[in-house]
Amino acid sequence: MKISPKIKIVFAIIASIMTLLMAVAIGSVYISPANVFLVILYNIFENLGINLAYFTSDTIFTNITAADNAIVWHLRFPRVLLAFAAGAALSVSGAIMQSVLRNPLASSFTLGVSSGASLGAAFVIFLGVSLPIFAVFTLPILGFLFGMLTILLVVGFSAKLQHGLENNTIILTGMVLSLFINAVTTLLFALFRENAQRMILWQMGSFSMQDWQTVFILAPIVAVGTAFIFRYKLELDILTFGEEQAQTIGVNSGQMKILLLIIAAALTGSTISFVGIIGFVDLVAPHVVRKIFGASHRYVIPMSGVIGGSFMVLADLVARTIIAPTELPVGVVTAILGAPFFAYVFFAKWEN
Repeated sequence: MKISPKIKIVFAIIASIMTLLMAVAIGSVYISPANVFLVILYNIFENLGINLAYFTSDTIFTNITAADNAIVWHLRFPRVLLAFAAGAALSVSGAIMQSVLRNPLASSFTLGVSSGASLGAAFVIFLGVSLPIFAVFTLPILGFLFGMLTILLVVGFSAKLQHGLENNTIILTGMVLSLFINAVTTLLFALFRENAQRMILWQMGSFSMQDWQTVFILAPIVAVGTAFIFRYKLELDILTFGEEQAQTIGVNSGQMKILLLIIAAALTGSTISFVGIIGFVDLVAPHVVRKIFGASHRYVIPMSGVIGGSFMVLADLVARTIIAPTELPVGVVTAILGAPFFAYVFFAKWEN
């Protein structure tokens, strides 16, 4: 019996919500999912200014303790939401890169976005660079700007080398530029060893020490970027058939490539500038989505966000609980889970 995509979407969303509740519930102190839901509901009502007298006089919120409220609302829930937003952004970005470049192994990371963001972070960590007005956000701002500058350089060099912006040219240019930027970052490591530990931890990615402020910044960026990309779902479907077919139908493949690559890179750059470099999510989630929902981008784009966000939440849950109280960098967990999948995709491609 064939299951319709809409039913699959409903199941995926329900599974995603259960994953979020489970991730908030599990930790050094276990809080039941029912109490997690009540704490979240209570704080939403309170922040919206809804009178809680009716509810508090009943038994619905009586089991909530001050400790549960602090753990759920101020520690775990913002962290889980941030992990979901980051995973969604990286996964949507990876899906776009794979479709635009028609390469199952393409991602913003292979085009040097992560390397550029690392260089921006290195300037902040090693050289003490600080922006005069936005000092608190110096690292994420410079990380984002350097990541975006890298993709602009990749597109610019590729256009100079080949007017038609061939996919292989873009990928190779990104790899070469990424190697050069990594060399500069390594040079800074050698010159400023005293801050190397902080830089290494940032490069491995983590959601620890994050709060609602980061969620309120990143979540709207992810939502707007994903919605903007969703507008071009038909153009993405056409691009997957090849540039000649796209030109025949009337799609300017060159301009569309540049636009979509920049937006995808912006999603990746804005994410890793806050939480560090987290790889493989952008590779794994889009392939899983295409396997379950098909190749149509009306499903691939939103469901990559849902599946990728849920995968990141699970990876972060493993990172903070598997050897508690020590916390692993979440980038290590995603790499351990994603590297075998990467190898599978690579060898399956060559076998075909």
